[in-house]
Amino acid sequence: MISLTSPVETWAHRLPAGPKLAALSVATVALFALDDPLNLALALAGAAALTASGGMRFARAALRALRILVPFLALIAIWHALTGQIAEGLAVSLRLLTALALANFVTMTTRITDMVAIIAWLLSPLRRFGLSTRQFEIAVALVIRFTPAIARKGTLLSEAWRARSRRRASWRIVMPLAALALDDADHVADALRARGGLMAPGTSPTTPPS
Repeated sequence: MISLTSPVETWAHRLPAGPKLAALSVATVALFALDDPLNLALALAGAAALTASGGMRFARAALRALRILVPFLALIAIWHALTGQIAEGLAVSLRLLTALALANFVTMTTRITDMVAIIAWLLSPLRRFGLSTRQFEIAVALVIRFTPAIARKGTLLSEAWRARSRRRASWRIVMPLAALALDDADHVADALRARGGLMAPGTSPTTPPS
């Protein structure tokens, strides 16, 4: 899940979070049961059609979010090509891209608070044994919220590098990006400690530190 709820209203925004997450789980399991690149390509076409059903603005935002995956998918394809497993590499790339496109569609059409509420409901049996699930709920919300924020900072670092050098940034921005992520983590930890270690009931950490 690499994007946030889209401000562009679509038909999927009106669907409950539970069925969407259940359908995503079933679709992901089905994808990993497929090995034929042709079938996986058809699945990717279906995911693309689902995304396009939200309209042009929604589809463009979804593509921008998925663009950060291109280097990783290219690396997977190159590795399999070098090892003589071209068909397997194509299948892996198609499977990952389709699964992430579907997950991106769900996160773009579902509020974070709704997803956290579903997770809290799934974990509710643990509370009968005296186990607190609040920390896990907060962790999930933070991962969903900060993944696109960190990706955006990576893009800004790449642009800053290109403005100062003709060489590609590539791995050179990994350390600065890691430092920014750790700095954000410190800010969040301070905010949580200021609240007594837990977020107040009914709230979610949806605003990252600048």
